[in-house]
This record gives sequence, C-alpha cells and structure tokens, in this order.
Amino acid sequence: MLHTVSIWLLVVAFFGAGLFNAIGTPATQDNFVRWGYPRWWQRATGTLEMTNAVLIALPVTRGLGLIFGAVIISAAVLTVLRHREHSHLAPLSVFLVMLTLAGITS
Repeated sequence: MLHTVSIWLLVVAFFGAGLFNAIGTPATQDNFVRWGYPRWWQRATGTLEMTNAVLIALPVTRGLGLIFGAVIISAAVLTVLRHREHSHLAPLSVFLVMLTLAGITS
C-alpha cells in the first residue's frame, strides 16, 4: 500500500510541476532567465518532468524514471544553491523524500 501511494504521489508531483513549468508564467520564465537558462528552458524542463511522470507510472520503466527524477531534482537543487535562492529548497526536498521513499519501497 505504501509503495503504491508513494509512486502515485510522485507521478502527480512530477506531472504537476512539469505542467506548471511548461505553461511558463512570466515569473517562472524570469526565474529561469535569472538562473542563466534561455527563456524557453522552463518548457523543456516541464516536458522532461511530465515525461518522467509517465516513466515512473509505468512499472517497466519505473526504475529509469526514479533515476531520471533524481537527476532532474539534483540539477534543480544545484541551480538554486548556486544562486542562493534557498526558498526553493523546501519543495525540492519534498521531491527528494518522495523519490527516496518510492525507491526504497520498490
């Protein structure tokens, strides 16, 4: 039961974050530009996050999705640490905990 719940929470979280980034509000675009990425990069990030949600949802690709998710979140953590925007660490920490829980219960 814990395994199923952790997997689906992670799928929803990655898909939701991906959708938010893909829509690309002006504030989101400004964040990515301030961090040194091209203005369109939030759409690429959103696409990667939504794709990752699908990888995690499918049992045959779940392991790959968990690894890919860890890479995505690690890159985000490194970006916000590099730019000292620590307010972004709380949601990223939640993703790391969910990834760990899903990996442990797999």
